[in-house]
Amino acid sequence: MDGNIGKLDSVIKVADAAIKNFDRIDLLVNNAGIYITKSFTDYTPADFELMIGTNVAGYFFITQRVVAQMRKQKSGHIVGISTVLVDQPLAGETISLPVITKSTISAFHRALAMEFLADGIRANTISPGVVDTAMHANDDHEILKRRHPFPRLVQISEIVDALLYLQSAPMVNGENIRIDGGAHAGAKW
Repeated sequence: MDGNIGKLDSVIKVADAAIKNFDRIDLLVNNAGIYITKSFTDYTPADFELMIGTNVAGYFFITQRVVAQMRKQKSGHIVGISTVLVDQPLAGETISLPVITKSTISAFHRALAMEFLADGIRANTISPGVVDTAMHANDDHEILKRRHPFPRLVQISEIVDALLYLQSAPMVNGENIRIDGGAHAGAKW
């Protein structure tokens, strides 16, 4: 379904289509996100609004719509995708705007985990390092690999494995699983 998750009309369309077609929503994966790197002083108001719209407002409004349905069902699971860079920024990286927009995700999901516990709704976060996706197709992969203690990129299948684990583990709630080879544990390895 086409749309911009940062726009409320798209959010309503997506959530309503899921409910109409399946009568319920068991899992929401907040995976939409954009990543603009610039020097802190070079970000424009348009950059800020675009990243806040997608990385914060998009998560907020789709989750709000889906939680209303999950409360009726008395069950559901919300998983947000963040980044380990919010825990361990890299020296010299121009990532202040991505960090401010992505750092809200794990705190948001922990708050949801506690607020809707009595409704049978869980919320967790997955925070990968640099993932081997089309977003990095034109980047120097050798440089990107050095951002992890294990010199390789995170594979999409590793994120899927973490998601499947979280979905199958009903006692895991309010957690943030980091997939980065341990990069979040220290700035130098």
